[in-house]
Amino acid sequence: MASEKAVHRTPLCFALNDNEQKLLHHYLIRRHGREAQSSRPQTEGHVRRAALHDDYHAATVRSSLRVFLATAAGLKAWELASITLQSRGISQRSRPKRPLLVSPTFRLALSLSSILFLHRSLHRFFIRLRLRLLKEKASKLRARYPKVFRGLTSHVAPAIGASLAGFALGIHPSDQLRITITIYMGARALEILYNVLEREGYLRGLPWWFGSWMLFPLAQGQLFHAFVFDRDCCPKVYDNSMLEYTPSYLQRRPPNVARSLRWPTTDQITGSLAEMARLKWPPFISPILHPANLTPLPPRIDPAISPITSRAHPSIPQLSCALLHPSNPSCFFAYLSHNIPSFPRLARVFTIFYGALAVPQYRRFLDSPVSSINRLAKSILKTTAAISGAIGASWGSICLFAAIFPRTFLPRLRLFLGGFLGGCFQFLDRTAAGRTNSLYVTRMSADSLWKVGVKHGWWKGIRGGDVVLFVASLALLNIVYELKAKVVDDRDMQLVMRVLRGDEEIGLQDTGRMKRETKAL
Repeated sequence: MASEKAVHRTPLCFALNDNEQKLLHHYLIRRHGREAQSSRPQTEGHVRRAALHDDYHAATVRSSLRVFLATAAGLKAWELASITLQSRGISQRSRPKRPLLVSPTFRLALSLSSILFLHRSLHRFFIRLRLRLLKEKASKLRARYPKVFRGLTSHVAPAIGASLAGFALGIHPSDQLRITITIYMGARALEILYNVLEREGYLRGLPWWFGSWMLFPLAQGQLFHAFVFDRDCCPKVYDNSMLEYTPSYLQRRPPNVARSLRWPTTDQITGSLAEMARLKWPPFISPILHPANLTPLPPRIDPAISPITSRAHPSIPQLSCALLHPSNPSCFFAYLSHNIPSFPRLARVFTIFYGALAVPQYRRFLDSPVSSINRLAKSILKTTAAISGAIGASWGSICLFAAIFPRTFLPRLRLFLGGFLGGCFQFLDRTAAGRTNSLYVTRMSADSLWKVGVKHGWWKGIRGGDVVLFVASLALLNIVYELKAKVVDDRDMQLVMRVLRGDEEIGLQDTGRMKRETKAL
């Protein structure tokens, strides 16, 4: 027995599991014949005995190493691809090489692999500790420390104890990626908790229109407000999308304007809008009707926008309208002129996106091509209508509120209300894809709101607060999975939790065993 255990703990066992070793051995037999057969390190009987006495620590090390290697390789490939794409046509500069131990790629790979290793180890430790305390009944500990005993023997004690592995996220340097991981983990934990409560019947009686789409208006309102007032706190993805798909409200340089004339940048345009809100939306003084007025703009407004406002139609009453649609005196027709070109552009983008997602499901398309095309077309049109409506209505609300509200009524909050009004178009896309979009925008908004609050002193960040939030999110996931594992219908999250708890290994599995586990679930 000792010899078998010694053979089983060869270095190869920390790289390949039993199924992979058998596959490798069969390959060597086909390649080298009897030489490989005679040099086989284990017999079939020993492999079966080793499978029955599975080495949990070896499986943990194998999975952790594979996470480390996969993460490092993926990040390195992404880095090389980004450098290659960015350096086309540009003379490459010699980049200083960082030591391996301080490289972000190495530290992120080490962080994720450490989380997996510690989570599996802690989960097994607390399970054994709980069973031992319950079996021996630990009367002395129970008498002296009843609260500690109840905590350690609780049904969720292994789940909470294993979540302490989340502190290994602190190995990665505190940057935007670590914050993004934390926000994603928190959002996923709350989403799964909501799904479990809904399936268990705790949320009965909600109206038919209630759903995740309601997060989109709140997120769009916050992001649009930050886009105007706090561009440095606005996510780059949202910033680029607003600039790319706002063809008429953010005035581009006309082709007939002389090159010597300086045209305002988008930062200057949005900054001027923010200043107009602070000045409670001043009226427009047309230079065409008042040529003697040498300073038609208010003193605090950036004069860089003069090339736009000086060309504005004289009948425009508001300075904001003169900045957003100078050549069109009608706010309604300006709104239409925005949607007409932006809708097809967004439709092309989502056609490519949803088409790429549909490629793995080509067999379903071959079985029923007409219905598959109809579903794909509906998804494209719904998402395009929701996103296009959100962008257009957010900009158009500036003109709408200027027409129906007094100047002093909520001058700065109007931008949030306008974004909220535009976000209500997400009601048109109450699908699985729309839910994904709503949650994605909500995560971006949470990141932006935190940065805006820190910038304006609404709250102060604590050192390592994102790591603490990550641990709390991991604990919530563990508790929900521990109590309601069969109710969690997210297959991806089920797989992640099984790997984290050691119920499944990253690698080649026994297909028969996997089928039995799937049926049991």
